Amino acid sequence: MSASSASISDPAYLRARAMETLFERLEQLCEGAIAIDRTGRVVYVNEKYLAALGLERTSEAIGRPIEEVIPNSLMRKVAETGEPILLDIMELGGEQLVVTRMPIEDENGTVIGAIGFVLYDHIESLKPLLARVAQLESDLRLARRQLSNARAARFTFADFVGATAGIAQAKEFAKRAARQSVTVLLTGETGTGKELLAQAIHNASSRAEKPFVSVNVAAIPETLIESEFFGTAPGAYTGADRRGREGKFRIADGGTLFLDEIGEMPLQLQAKLLRVLQEREIEPLGSDKISKVDVRVVAATNVDLRKRVSDGAFRADLYYRLNVLSIDLPPLRKCLDDLPDICARLIEDISASGDFVNARITPSGLSALARYDWPGNVRELRNILERALILSDSGRLTSDDFVHILPVNGAAVSTPGARMTGSVVPYAEAEAEFEKQTLEHALAASNGQITEAARMLQISRATFYKKLAKFGLASGAPPV
Repeated sequence: MSASSASISDPAYLRARAMETLFERLEQLCEGAIAIDRTGRVVYVNEKYLAALGLERTSEAIGRPIEEVIPNSLMRKVAETGEPILLDIMELGGEQLVVTRMPIEDENGTVIGAIGFVLYDHIESLKPLLARVAQLESDLRLARRQLSNARAARFTFADFVGATAGIAQAKEFAKRAARQSVTVLLTGETGTGKELLAQAIHNASSRAEKPFVSVNVAAIPETLIESEFFGTAPGAYTGADRRGREGKFRIADGGTLFLDEIGEMPLQLQAKLLRVLQEREIEPLGSDKISKVDVRVVAATNVDLRKRVSDGAFRADLYYRLNVLSIDLPPLRKCLDDLPDICARLIEDISASGDFVNARITPSGLSALARYDWPGNVRELRNILERALILSDSGRLTSDDFVHILPVNGAAVSTPGARMTGSVVPYAEAEAEFEKQTLEHALAASNGQITEAARMLQISRATFYKKLAKFGLASGAPPV
């Protein structure tokens, strides 16, 4: 048997050749390939990938950290964990690419790096598959909601998005409240997320397995509000249920009762509520029997309760009993730095309940939203985003998608698309101005650090330099 014949039958030789053949074939078929070492530095990039990366020569990438070449790359994670990411969608220079990432191992099985391949550079070819996956995810969420307890709280602190001072403080106070069973008073404008935070407090507390009952005080007719809260005895009045009726306090026993718009509670009921908070006992309407309840009350209001007390519309003793721990939720206009994260979470939630595949918002879209005053806060923002997605053909929301749906009133801040005379400039000019301001904001937020600014905008550093040159903000030539 010849040496060549022996090598062909050698399993180790066949395995090595199979790996080489697979790599060569993948490199030929894919739209780009890049590899890094264990430290995350680029050791290889093929010629086909250069244009997408904004490079002219492979030498411009070799030796650089992968994140400088591909912002927000997950290649380093693969090299560190040894776990492949077999199919993913990556955004690069405004385009969406389908990629696969695999670890590279030495002969001893030790991970020494990672390699990634761009399988498609036109995501349209995968739209049927992506639409099917999105539909399955939507069906799964719906099934979970239907199977969940009707009295269960859905939200956690992870859903209360934001890191600005006001949101961070509210979240910190709420976490402290969750560790106790104290009464909590949530204050803030309408639409700031008071019920969301109340649910988060409940889910982080020892009462999480018990009911969460939400009541909008202002929505209950004054003639029925007492029976709604405390229940009725059998046959308490003409037309009453012969079996009696449990009130909200009894239903929430062991758990949390959320009283929204507490400032609208009638004075005569305030005295009974105070007694429940102090004595932990209720007396159903038409009954002479008192029963104990164990309920934590979280109240919320968008009015100044202290002013209501001074006006005689709210009992001072009840106000002090509710105000054991007060948490103020800031309006959206004071948390605009959190706008990208809040929009991302809202779009994710909207996409889960509708047919919005790959929905996202662009920097120019965020800039347009940041120029509005948001009197309805996050609730209004969700409404605007959902309306924009319904009207959008691509699901990629830009400033143009908000031009006709953002309210134009005293609360709105004028946009660069409108001249002082009230005439409208061409869309291309307005879009360019948004793009320029986005670059300037990124530079300011990163203290002039190009790599960090590009990472924040999720574009390559080369693309960032080109855009700077386009608007005359820099020479446009990246440093050697």
